Amino acid sequence: MARSASRGYRLAAALILPVMRASTRRSWRGGEHLPTTGFIAVSNHVSNFDPLTLAHFLYEHGAPPRFLAKDSLFEIPLLGRAIRGLGQIPVERGTAQAGHALTAAEAALAAGECVVIFPEGTHTRDPHLWPMVGRTGAARLALRTGAPVVPIAQWGAHRVVPRYSASFRPFPPKEVTVVAAPPVDLADLSADDGDAIRVATARIMTAVTDQLAEIRGEAPPARPYDMRLDGDPRASFDAARAARRAARRARRARRQALRQRVLGRTPPGPAVAAGRSRVKTDRVTADDEGTAHVRPHVQGQ
Repeated sequence: MARSASRGYRLAAALILPVMRASTRRSWRGGEHLPTTGFIAVSNHVSNFDPLTLAHFLYEHGAPPRFLAKDSLFEIPLLGRAIRGLGQIPVERGTAQAGHALTAAEAALAAGECVVIFPEGTHTRDPHLWPMVGRTGAARLALRTGAPVVPIAQWGAHRVVPRYSASFRPFPPKEVTVVAAPPVDLADLSADDGDAIRVATARIMTAVTDQLAEIRGEAPPARPYDMRLDGDPRASFDAARAARRAARRARRARRQALRQRVLGRTPPGPAVAAGRSRVKTDRVTADDEGTAHVRPHVQGQ
C-alpha cells in the first residue's frame, strides 16, 4: 500500500530535514525490514532528539510516522498545534480517555500508515542509557490488530540533545545510528491473554535491546532498569538543577545589592556634579564571597 505524506507533513519535512542533515552524520541500516502495509515501529528513548532522528529515518524510507505522544506535548503553544496538524496521536495517560489513542492508532494502521511507539514511555533512567522495562501499549496494539512490530534501535541522538535537557548541540555534526530489525514474532500470542501481552512486551523490548547492543558493541545489563524497583533518578537530577539555578540567581542578586550599596554610600564632594559623574562610571564588582571591589574610572579608559 503506497503511503503519501500530507502537504503539511511535506512542508514540515522541508523545514526540519536541512537541520537534521546539518547536525547529524547518519548511519542507517535495515530499511528493507519496513513493511509496505501498516506497521508499528518501536524504539529506545534516550533524548528529546530521538523522535526527530527516528522520524527522519522513517520518512526517508517512505513511512511518514504518526507518533503516540503524551498529551502534555499537545498543550504547548505552537508545538501542540503543529504536531496535531501533522496527525500525531495524543495519549491521555491515567484517564478514561487513554484508550482513544489505541483506537486512533488502529485506524492509522488499517489505512496502511506507520505508527510509532516508545515502549518505555519516557526517557530511559538506566545510568548507562540502556532500554528500561517496557509498557504494554505496543504489545496490546499489535495483538489487537495483527500489525507487524518493527524494532528500531538508535544511538547518538543524545549527543545532539543530552538526556533530560533541551540544550541543542548541532556542531560539529554527531554520528547517529538507526537500525531496523525484522518484525518481532508474536504469531503464537493472543490479545485475550494477559500473560501473552506481558510476553509480547518482553519480546519487543528484548529485540530493541539486542539491536542496540549490536550498535554499541557492548553487552546490555542482565536485567533491564525498572523504575518501580530501582527508583527514578530524574527527580534528584531535577532537584540538583533547580538548586544550581537558585544559587546562580542568589549570586546575581547579591552582586546587584552590593553594587547599589557601594554606589549609594559614595560621599558627595565639593564638586557634586563631578562626584556624580564618577559614581556613574566607577566599576563595581563582587566576588562569590560577597566582597565588593570598586575600580575607579580613569580618564581616557
